[in-house]
Amino acid sequence: MGVGLETFQKPLTQEEEAEYIRLLRDGSPEEADRAQKILVERNLRLVVHIAKKYQNADEDIEDFISIGCIGLIKAIRTFDDRKGRLATYACRCIENELLMFLRGKKKSSREVSLFEPIGQDKEGNEIHLVDVIEQNQPDIVESMELTGNIRRLFALMDANLTQRERQILIMRYGLYGNREVTQSEIGAKLGISRSYVSRIEKKALGKLREKFEQG
Repeated sequence: MGVGLETFQKPLTQEEEAEYIRLLRDGSPEEADRAQKILVERNLRLVVHIAKKYQNADEDIEDFISIGCIGLIKAIRTFDDRKGRLATYACRCIENELLMFLRGKKKSSREVSLFEPIGQDKEGNEIHLVDVIEQNQPDIVESMELTGNIRRLFALMDANLTQRERQILIMRYGLYGNREVTQSEIGAKLGISRSYVSRIEKKALGKLREKFEQG
């Protein structure tokens, strides 16, 4: 079902908003309740506008509006009117609420480990999600999570791997802007066998897996 912005009341003027914010802070309980209700009603079009940006084909827009309203109410309750307009602050709160909702749905629907096998390369070695971690991701939530995971993995590499293990992973997966190379090429460059490179790589990934899953 489509929801148009014309369905909702027009935004408050700056003077009206300031008065209802004042009543919310300093009015009687009845005045505060009424002020909050009006502030929510007159900012619903903002919720709809933001919810439509995050909605996907499998979700009902009304679910997104409901979640966005939670963010709006949080914004109204915590807003400091000395720091600008409510709408600017509310946008961030609404978007945060929607992102948390989407992130939670993704984790509950498909909890995928970075180290889960997703196929094999031409040498017959398993390819893990971590192997393709720098590929472009299709949406903002995955991009945000991916950025955090990349930073964690790089930090774990520095803290837990030997110099040779780290060197092999950097070469193998083209990290830090380097070209990806095969295990055979790495072996030739380091003067060791391909199978030894494979063992070092596997051990290094095992260390990272263990530390990553420890949180």
